[in-house]
Amino acid sequence: MEKATILIVDDEEDIIELVRLNLTREGYQTLACTTGEKALEIAESRRPDLVMLDLMLPGIDGMEVCRRLKANPQTRQIPVLMLTAKGEEADVVTGLELGASDYMTKPFSGKVLAARVRRLLRRQEEMMEDKSILRVADLTIDPARHEVLAGGKPVLLTLTEFNILHMLARRPGIVFTRYQIVDKLHGSDYTVTDRAVDVQIVGLRRKLGSCGRLIQTVRGVGYRLED
Repeated sequence: MEKATILIVDDEEDIIELVRLNLTREGYQTLACTTGEKALEIAESRRPDLVMLDLMLPGIDGMEVCRRLKANPQTRQIPVLMLTAKGEEADVVTGLELGASDYMTKPFSGKVLAARVRRLLRRQEEMMEDKSILRVADLTIDPARHEVLAGGKPVLLTLTEFNILHMLARRPGIVFTRYQIVDKLHGSDYTVTDRAVDVQIVGLRRKLGSCGRLIQTVRGVGYRLED
């Protein structure tokens, strides 16, 4: 089976080469560029399986690139792994709100990087394979089309928001801790705080409108979808 293609976007050539070395060792195919404008062009024309995106780019920065990728129907399902020297919680939260699937700070371990990539691609593959349409109250979730209907109206979700909703909807009534949510979506070595998970849930509820009430907070534990 052909290995995934990964687009590396960074304005530092040595970082690109280091990431490329680690990924090619794992058997992945790579594409690379140094600007946000070129990243958007390649993502739409080549449709990589994953985008590794630096935040500090000349011209269009990484946050704006991520926003545009997620706003474009042709590229919104591509997972985005943000790779940057900026590690403040606010940057993590902002990246996740824009639709990034994971976040790593420089300097990074090649082994951890490869593990994160494997996890993201595996999760994406699982989502594509599990194509059963789920219906909970007024919510309809179609993994094959990556579509959500709330009260019959389409709702545009980021990849992370969709994955969280799909996870909860597959087992309505079951409580998932914040740790379980992060572990399921990103792996147990993910460093995002509880607050970042809460931000995702707040955004998800807001987008779902009246159906947002179906996502229940279990104080001191986590979240569940009403059964």
